[in-house]
Amino acid sequence: MMFLRILALSIVCTAVHGEQPNIIYINADDLGVMDVGFNSKRYNTPNIDKLRAEGMLFSDAYAPAANCAPSRACILSGQYGPRHGVYTVGTSERGQSKHRKIIPIENTQFLSSDNVTIAGALKDAGYQTIHLGKWHVSPDPLQNGFDVNIGGSRTGGPSGGGYFSPFHSGPMQPFSDLYPKGTHRVDIFADQAMKFMQKHKGNPFFVHLAYYSVHTKLEAVPEFIEKYDNRNVDAIYASMIEKMDQGIGKILDELERLGIKENTLVLFCSDNGGICKTSSQAPFRAGKGSYFEGGVREPMVVRWPKKIEPNSTCSVPVIGIDFFPTFLDAAGVSVPKGKSLDGVSLMPLLTGSGSIPERTLYWHFPIYLEAYAGAADESHDPLFRTRPGSALRQGKWKLHEYFEDGRIELYDLQGDLGERNNVAAKYPEVTAELHKTLKRWRSETNAPVPREPNPKYDP
Repeated sequence: MMFLRILALSIVCTAVHGEQPNIIYINADDLGVMDVGFNSKRYNTPNIDKLRAEGMLFSDAYAPAANCAPSRACILSGQYGPRHGVYTVGTSERGQSKHRKIIPIENTQFLSSDNVTIAGALKDAGYQTIHLGKWHVSPDPLQNGFDVNIGGSRTGGPSGGGYFSPFHSGPMQPFSDLYPKGTHRVDIFADQAMKFMQKHKGNPFFVHLAYYSVHTKLEAVPEFIEKYDNRNVDAIYASMIEKMDQGIGKILDELERLGIKENTLVLFCSDNGGICKTSSQAPFRAGKGSYFEGGVREPMVVRWPKKIEPNSTCSVPVIGIDFFPTFLDAAGVSVPKGKSLDGVSLMPLLTGSGSIPERTLYWHFPIYLEAYAGAADESHDPLFRTRPGSALRQGKWKLHEYFEDGRIELYDLQGDLGERNNVAAKYPEVTAELHKTLKRWRSETNAPVPREPNPKYDP
């Protein structure tokens, strides 16, 4: 049996050495892979498109989970979900009990303060660190390696007053007195990030810019709304995307003004798929909360002038847990003592200096996520976006296993990006081998598998 070999993009580039780079990690919220200009003409994202033109696009980039908190926990810790137990937001018993066949694994709400994050590792190496925006993985980012926190808390949405000031509660409330009424969070984050960069431009810094955009509740941005009125899109959603893009542009412009663009690595990505009822992710199936491609495939670009070839593309499958080792490698920083990382550094791909090991990507979701829009979610049934299971990608193959009934699904992504044609019966040897690989990974990571029947289930 032959699996596709992972191919590294061959580009000429200088080796990474010398002074430590600044690192800016921009994380959009609920932005689908098809919700950026370079993948779809439906939306205007000129600054994200500029990043893509000046850097490397990863065409097969994945979130490590299909919804907010678990994806962020995996990325910030550099670990798959079974290592820290954050599988969802709040309780794992989502949806009506009578529809759940088994009792899901109990969810861990927050990352432990003992679990060193990207920020903690860089801070210990002399970086100045700032978090701006959505946090969602502990009560306070200052407990997890950040020197400065602008707006981060345990909440997952833009609470305390929505996207525009004034804010009546929460960590953004103090900024109501600093900015005019009606100032958008995006503009506050841009302004605060620029002040931080101005202050620390002579020393390496790490900026974690985690937008709430485009998380619900959707709020129109008046200056952009009209241009989308005659397009086949949700105009409110589109205006929010363009507002976020505008904020990114301000930060990119400031890097140039400060003269530090050349030594700053910028990575843009999203935390999970978009909500497909609001914005279709076709040709990918489903969206946020699903482990079909539309729920975990992400827009991802990385720019580092003179290190990464402009307008380059890499088709090697990568995942959010790779960001931690990549940032450490770029900074010349060792993995913290006692810290386990599940990802790999992407620097050989970024610089064209080599390849990364051939590997399998995994997802584990021993929980339930209720439906958003029934059949419009493009899931297996109209009740849940996700039922308990695991999944993997190896080469062109994507395998799903569901714990309620032991169902196995196999998809050939090379010819079926939409995951509509289950070929498990057609390729029994491939299915058996991949299932064995998935079970071995669960054993190695002590991934809990729910088996106990739910006595309240009503067939």
